[in-house]
Amino acid sequence: MDDLKRILDSGGAVILPTETVYGIFAKALDEEAVNRVYTLKKRPREKALNLNVGNFENILKFSKNQPKYLEKVYNRFMPGPLTIILEANDNVPYWINSGLKTVGFRVPNHPVTLELIKQCGPLIGPSANISGQVSGRNYLAILEAFDQKVTGFSDDVALTGRDSTILDLTGHKAKILRQGTITREEISLAVPEIVF
Repeated sequence: MDDLKRILDSGGAVILPTETVYGIFAKALDEEAVNRVYTLKKRPREKALNLNVGNFENILKFSKNQPKYLEKVYNRFMPGPLTIILEANDNVPYWINSGLKTVGFRVPNHPVTLELIKQCGPLIGPSANISGQVSGRNYLAILEAFDQKVTGFSDDVALTGRDSTILDLTGHKAKILRQGTITREEISLAVPEIVF
């Protein structure tokens, strides 16, 4: 883990597992590191990135106008395969959310990845694939796709292969922007204050 932390701290990118698929991670507040990930993935610049954070306090640090039930959502589903969309505050640099008024938050439920996030600060971590291709589940195939330009930590057996559910909490009514592992019914049951 020390080697991975050194790469991240020096502005590099690493491949890390989440509970769903692999992501390509870099320090979110380092513009050059983020640009490196966009280049490696051949990702269009208008596609915003999520902030991968290690605790609830960091969600509050980078968002505003949070719904009253936000902590309840966090305590029930995070860490886990849920991405929540909130209004961004001035702490979110433009190279993360492409100038949008919102930002996504993810707390991956993998011990190695989560510990690195806690040690290094917020990380971006889009899926470890070339943009437009299938999200990466096989570590060696990912390294080959990126032409061996990145390294990371392998844990293929822990991945489900299903993307996280994306839940937009910025409006009066919540919206599921992508259906993943966590269902609308599970969210409604756990947090009945949410209106869909």
